[in-house]
Parts: sequence; C-alpha cells; structure tokens
Amino acid sequence: MPGRRRFSMGLGAVALGGFHLARAQAEGRIVLGQSAPFTGPVAQLGVQFNLGAQLFFDQLNAQGGVGRRQVELRTMDDGYEPDRCAENTRKFIADDVFALFGYIGTPTSLAALPLFTRDKLPFFGPFTGAEALRQPFNRLIFHVRASYYDETALIVRHLTHLGMDKIAVLYQNDAYGKTGLDGVTKALADHKLVPVATATVERNSTDVAAAVDKLVPGMPHAVVQVTTYAPAAAFVRAARKAGFGGTFHNVSFVGAQALADELGSDAAGVTVSQVVHSPYQASRQITREFLDAIKKGGNKVQANYSSAEGYLAARVLTEGLRQAQGSGKITRENFITGIETIGSHSIAGFAVSFSATGHVGSKFVEMSMLTGDGRMRT
Repeated sequence: MPGRRRFSMGLGAVALGGFHLARAQAEGRIVLGQSAPFTGPVAQLGVQFNLGAQLFFDQLNAQGGVGRRQVELRTMDDGYEPDRCAENTRKFIADDVFALFGYIGTPTSLAALPLFTRDKLPFFGPFTGAEALRQPFNRLIFHVRASYYDETALIVRHLTHLGMDKIAVLYQNDAYGKTGLDGVTKALADHKLVPVATATVERNSTDVAAAVDKLVPGMPHAVVQVTTYAPAAAFVRAARKAGFGGTFHNVSFVGAQALADELGSDAAGVTVSQVVHSPYQASRQITREFLDAIKKGGNKVQANYSSAEGYLAARVLTEGLRQAQGSGKITRENFITGIETIGSHSIAGFAVSFSATGHVGSKFVEMSMLTGDGRMRT
C-alpha cells in the first residue's frame, strides 16, 4: 500500500532524533510530535489517522504554511503500549517539539499526561474520548472529538428506543475499556437499567473465548463493544458461532474501516458510533475538502472515518496556529490562547466550540452501520 511505504520512511526519519529536530526549529518550522501505533494489532488506527493529518499538512505547506512556517509532523511508534508511549513522549520533550498531536488511545495518552503537563506542552487532538483526559480540566489538552460518554449515551438511547433493554458489555481491560463501561452503565442508569453481563479482553489480544462463554448464554439483546477492531471482530465471529443472535455496537475508537476489513462479509449489521461526519457523503463541506485533498494528493489516502478525523484535527490545530500568528508570534502560550479564542465556530461546516474554560471542541455523534461489502451507511 503506498501510504504504508510512505509512512515507513517517516518513521526512519524520526530515528535520527534531535539533530534533525534542532535543524527544523532553526529553519523556522513548527514541529509536532505524534506517538501512535504504526505497527502491531491496532496499527491501522495510527496509520490512517496520521495519513489524514499529513494530507492536510502537506496541502497547508504547499500553500506556504502558517506565517511562512512549515508544519512538520514527527512520528514515533508506540505499538499501543503505554510504556513505549511514555518513552516517546520523553524524547519529544527532550527534542523541544512545539506540541504533541494526534496520540492514539486512552492508556497511551494517560501515560503521557504527567510528562507533558510537567513540561507544559500543548496536547492536541488525541484519538480518545476518555473522561480522565477531560476531567479535571487541563489547560494544555484540546479535544476535537466527542467523549465516550457521549457515544455510549447515543448507543444506549438507540437500543432502548428499539426496545432492546438486555444490554451486555465487552470491554478492554484497561482505562479505555473501563471508561466505556462507565459510560454504558451511566447511560443505562438513566433508563433505570443495568448491564445484564460484562466481560473483558486484554489490550492487544484477540483471546475472547472466556468473554463468549460469559456473555452469550444469557442471550442479551445487544453487546456494546469497547475494544479495538481485532478483538471486536473475533468476538462477533465467535459469538455468532456460539449461537448469539443479538446485535453488536461499537464506539468510534474501534476504527470502523479497520473493523469492516477484519470482518469482511461478517460485518453486515454491526454498528459503530462516529464522532466526525461521514467521509463518504460529499454533501458536507468538510467532506468535499477532504475528498478533494485525497484526489489532489494522488489518491494515496483511503477515505474512512479515522483518516477523516486526522484531517479534521490537523485543520482545527491550524486554525489555532493562525490565531497565534495574529498575535504577532507563534508561541505555545499564544497557540493555547488562539484555540481558546476560536469560540463557537464552523470549520468547513463542522461545528466546534472552544473557550478558556472549555477545551472539548465537539459533542457531535452519529451512528453508522457496516455492510457486508466493506462499506458504511449512516
């Protein structure tokens, strides 16, 4: 795949470390650091988000950058492991990157939290909806996406509206999964319900046998899955083989396209909550811009929800840089203030709202359903 070859070259450049970064700063570039999974069982999330973001930054730089400064996105692979992410973050801090951008996942972002907080680096657009990164308020963190509480509330509302009140939860056994479980439990409580059963799967594992044995016998109407795409796909197949006839519902972090690719024809009927507009409906301005950028870039980026989120996050970050440039100089402090002064604003038709006390830019959530041919409909 062309995107992956291009990405491997980017990882090689990162290995050269501080020399190149110091030179970039001297040349007046704005250097961002992204720690994400580019190898391993959830690599598609990191690769696709990065390609979407890089697509926008390439377009921006071709037009002169921000204040004639190029934006450079430096990447390091963490394999979706917190310890590796923490070490990558230490290296980014030592290299004095301008900000951290597009970290993928809750456990990895939480591992970075005390580090970037201590050294006062902005942490922008993480690919996670975890409450622990939203409460208590941290002035350095900016979210473009809605929270997992927002997503699970919509899923539960959708299910109960259809009369499905026996809802079970399969969740990853870490901070990400537990946040999702909390969200489902909270949403069910609003309907005077509780999960009928819960089960776990370990991070970076597809061993779902125990979860199937625990959840399927009770025959819930639906299972909400708060996992990544590989175990989600493994559970769907194993549960159906065990006789489960209910439905499967996932939060956005599963990666809708990655899940569809894993399941193939078995994807039909599986739903995913989404926090960005559909990348397939060109009626929306942000989608038209995204698809046009893909075409101009030689169609090397696949249009899907993960790459669309990366593109959107890069676009919103750039608005903050432009606001900072308007203050006379792009500094970290001016960048933070610049994002906060965006207020309620439409970014190519995608509504965001930032302020000095509110760093969660969006609460937009919608549902999509996978089909058996790798597509999605909302």
